Amino acid sequence: MGGDLFASGAEGGAESGTEGGAVVEFVYRPTVADFEEALRARALKTAAGRVQVLVMLLAVVVPAVIFVLVVDLAPLLSGLVPVLSAVVMIVALVRGMRTQARQMFSIVEPYGECRMVADERGAVSTGERVSFTTEWSVYSGYLETPRLFVLFGGERASGVAVLPKRGAQDPADVERLRGVLGRNLKRS
Repeated sequence: MGGDLFASGAEGGAESGTEGGAVVEFVYRPTVADFEEALRARALKTAAGRVQVLVMLLAVVVPAVIFVLVVDLAPLLSGLVPVLSAVVMIVALVRGMRTQARQMFSIVEPYGECRMVADERGAVSTGERVSFTTEWSVYSGYLETPRLFVLFGGERASGVAVLPKRGAQDPADVERLRGVLGRNLKRS
């Protein structure tokens, strides 16, 4: 290959790419579990995700505390109401993330097996029914979990891109992609 990923149409394997970087290829079939893990990681590892969870918890717990202060309840119930409210909210958050993950998966499921080839300029993703090219500037950043790379949409794109490490064609491709992402995106 030896040329530009974007000019070449992403043909070839993990060879030298643009600007001296490696071309990395991942082949995988997305799963609901991939999206669940990505959403959990976003909620726990990014400032925006943690703020969102905190605001949602406060939206339930603060009214519960106000209720306890206004209504004369037994001391045991006074402590129990805010705790139960927090538990209910956490369960609702987890269920909501699962529902959102299923919805996200339903969008990509028709694509079937996916092939992503990346270099220093961006990535070309091809499914059984769709193909698209994305420059790294479309993403605001990324994070890594034990099983995934998760890319976050920026100003020009919304959403989350999920890239399972199990799709690496060579174990060294995970490290190569980590390097490409690290040079081109902010890590959360």
